[in-house]
Amino acid sequence: MRVRYVVGILLLAGAAYFAVFGGEYSLVEVGRVKRELALEQERLVQARAELARLQARVDSLQNDSATIVRIARERWGMIAPGERLYRFEEGDTSVNGSSNERERARAGTSRDSTIGP
Repeated sequence: MRVRYVVGILLLAGAAYFAVFGGEYSLVEVGRVKRELALEQERLVQARAELARLQARVDSLQNDSATIVRIARERWGMIAPGERLYRFEEGDTSVNGSSNERERARAGTSRDSTIGP
């Protein structure tokens, strides 16, 4: 009877060891897969947010003429017919800076690039 008890305990201990550390579906492996799943779900949420942001950008570029005008003005300095573009240069801001440099910075320049037909 004592032998059966010892064999039963050994079998139970072996099964517990195998459940925790062995096989394809061990508790260690299940824990690793759950952590990996949580990480991939977070990446999916981030990818979906990026996709929504990019789809909104595409929509605004395709359907909103004000967006096109804003980009043309900001990126390429384009202006609408009849407008003037003034550009200001960084001048010498020290006390001894010449007045000519400051005047040039205030005057700016105009450009002939236009937006539209």
